[in-house]
Amino acid sequence: MRVAVVHDWLYTFGGAERVLRSILRCLPSADVFTLFDVLSDAERQQIGFARAHTSFLQHMPGIRRRHRLYLPLMPLAIEQFDLSGYDLIISSSYAVAKGVLTGPDQLHLAYVHSPMRYAWDLQHQYLAETRLTRGIRSILARSLLHRMRLWDTRTAHGVDAYMVNSRFVGRRTQKIYGRVAQVIYPPVSVPPAAPRRGAREDFFLTASRLVPYKNVRALVEAFADLPDQRLVVAGSGPEFARLKAIAGPNVALAGFVSTSELRRLMGAARAFVFAAEEDFGIVPLEAQAEGTPVIALGRGGVRETILTDGPAPTGLFFDQPTPAAIAAAIRAFLVREPQFSAAACHANALRFSEERFESEFSAFVNRQFANFQAQLVVGHAQPERLRSAAFAAVK
Repeated sequence: MRVAVVHDWLYTFGGAERVLRSILRCLPSADVFTLFDVLSDAERQQIGFARAHTSFLQHMPGIRRRHRLYLPLMPLAIEQFDLSGYDLIISSSYAVAKGVLTGPDQLHLAYVHSPMRYAWDLQHQYLAETRLTRGIRSILARSLLHRMRLWDTRTAHGVDAYMVNSRFVGRRTQKIYGRVAQVIYPPVSVPPAAPRRGAREDFFLTASRLVPYKNVRALVEAFADLPDQRLVVAGSGPEFARLKAIAGPNVALAGFVSTSELRRLMGAARAFVFAAEEDFGIVPLEAQAEGTPVIALGRGGVRETILTDGPAPTGLFFDQPTPAAIAAAIRAFLVREPQFSAAACHANALRFSEERFESEFSAFVNRQFANFQAQLVVGHAQPERLRSAAFAAVK
């Protein structure tokens, strides 16, 4: 069996790339296809492949930093991959990867991190954040997104079975594509044993790429109303300078930190604070894996990964990404802080471990492939049976 794994693009090692790493652990002989790959050799080795097959976008100017400018060409580019020699195609898709062309004797399984959010339910937010709400540029952008939606729905029929990273994305996939998907939560790196910890340090932590939709600004402003509490912000991005300008003396912007340092900060913090609406949200689970409770916006995938009720809660939610709502949630946490234990947080994170993902993913792929092969055998035998029946009828 020849296997191809198709991933949208490779320019950083993020959550989707962690999923890709686990997929390649399950399918170590697979060939990797992607629109463009600008990773270092060390990052490729970390994911688990040496070389990827890339599209013509690989050689476009500015592809590393301005790849979203090439969005109009991405459907065309993904359709140029010749996958005719493969029996099984796995697409890892949050944009266009699921649109690869496959034949009737090939099984195509799609792991959907999300349909293109900026083309669907978050279009208006995307246009506002990119200042494309008025004028000719806005008209062109809306026209492009309209065409992307048409292409996205048309190519949905080329997938034999869907996997999604949360029930939240499953509802979006059913609404957009009209398909029911199997939920297989993404892999999260979880220590095998609950961390041993002494006294926590006196700070709250958030970590993300510093872009508007992550709502880090609201977190920084919330701590202006909490002068006795400290916030550490780990991460870099285009919002860094603006956040630094409004940060009070109790807010520290740490910039980019290594993975090991981030996990250390998570383990030391009193709680991890998260204000983005994410399809799944790996970082809040990584905090729980280090035994740290989470205070999060109660929307999206985190509603499936944080326990707020019962005898062993692992966090609490706030309803709106506003400074006032966040500050109120912090105060509620301070009252309830003794209820949250490191053991409960770690135990909850274990439900989303890498081993669990790889087991569920392998079982789903094997089951789908066996069923598909059985259908192929029946389908190929059918014409012969029809000819025999017709011959008997004539006799």
